[in-house]
Amino acid sequence: MILFSTPRLDAYRASILHFVGDPALDPDAVRWHEDGLLLVEEGRIRAAGDYATLLPDLPAGLPVQDLRGKIIAPGFIDTHVHYPQTDMIGSPADALLPWLQNYTFPTERAFGDAAHCQEVAGFFLEELLRNGTTTAAVYCTVHPTSVDAFFAQSVARNLRMVAGKCLMDRNAPDYLMDTAEQGIRDSEQLLQRWHGNGRQSYAITVRFAPTSTPAQMQLAGELAARYPDAYIQTHLAENADECAWVKSLFPDSRSYLDVYDQYGLLRPRALYAHCVWLDHADRARMAQAGAVATVCPTSNLFLGSGLFDFGAADAAGLPMALATDVGGGTSFSMLQTMNEAYKVARMGGSHLMGARMFYMATLGGARALQLEGTIGNFAVGCEADFIVLDPQATPLLARRSAGCATLEERLFALAMLADDRAIAATYSAGQCVHRRD
Repeated sequence: MILFSTPRLDAYRASILHFVGDPALDPDAVRWHEDGLLLVEEGRIRAAGDYATLLPDLPAGLPVQDLRGKIIAPGFIDTHVHYPQTDMIGSPADALLPWLQNYTFPTERAFGDAAHCQEVAGFFLEELLRNGTTTAAVYCTVHPTSVDAFFAQSVARNLRMVAGKCLMDRNAPDYLMDTAEQGIRDSEQLLQRWHGNGRQSYAITVRFAPTSTPAQMQLAGELAARYPDAYIQTHLAENADECAWVKSLFPDSRSYLDVYDQYGLLRPRALYAHCVWLDHADRARMAQAGAVATVCPTSNLFLGSGLFDFGAADAAGLPMALATDVGGGTSFSMLQTMNEAYKVARMGGSHLMGARMFYMATLGGARALQLEGTIGNFAVGCEADFIVLDPQATPLLARRSAGCATLEERLFALAMLADDRAIAATYSAGQCVHRRD
């Protein structure tokens, strides 16, 4: 006799929030169910909608977790973050380049040790989950062991992560440099080991143009051509001094972006962090190529790098998503990142709606990673990566939330006033991976 097991079905009653598009472009992009029900079957979304509508179709006797008063939303997606910089977050410096030399590079030196990598990667991932982030595009160090350790820790938690080894063969301490050829060989071996391994994906990671020779950049572009479904991640136009440095190193390139373009590194699935000091031609070229600007407001403010121009990005049709950029960024919280993004936008004359900020941290991030339909919203069949938000997490947030008259006001209050304390629980593939006491 053949026995068939019944698929596991979990039901959660709460307010349900997710998006089917960018609310700034589509007024019907928000999906909100005040009294909602989320159904998760074997780690994937079976349904999301009004409780009263879905209730009659539930199997008899199925328990429903009652989370009324809270909001269930897709897990946050951080599109640019450095796990080796966890222990040097909040380090003082007067600019980006001294900060790299005095804190970042010395900290990364220790990541040749596998045990150290495992410990830091584990803490880093727990910190992401505590802040409601279920997917991130992560920089490791130049050491292959830093990549293996990170992915091993991610697999142990069944998370969907993107990561890669930094390519660096010049303008860095000797202890952090590879060679053009060895860096690419290591990257390809890591890519073959981890890309598509369960929920893990690999990113070809040029740290930034100044720390790679033209030979390494050329080989990175060739590697990207061999693996068109791999990601590319690097830094672009973060700081004015950095831009001047790139100009001196690549005098024949029209712009910083053009350096990457010339080496075949501008395409879909390419994530460019910062994008502060771009011109109209750069933004138009990125939009044409399908590359994404990963906006890092807390680190740009912390290091005094400049203000991302949301208005110019929108005018160019440039795809963008939010990122913490820890450890230049000063918080793992995507809610705090929304807070800073709003202020940066206002300084540039733009206004970010609360709904749009939540979109950028969820479906916008999934679109940046070309993972719409896999993560980022509650479409049927998506992986059940979601968070439970508590609008009463602090006395001030509770007081302000009680006075909100519209959904936009509620989301905006969360973006301005909430932090890790508002993350009541985090779920990955339908399993609870963090619960706030």
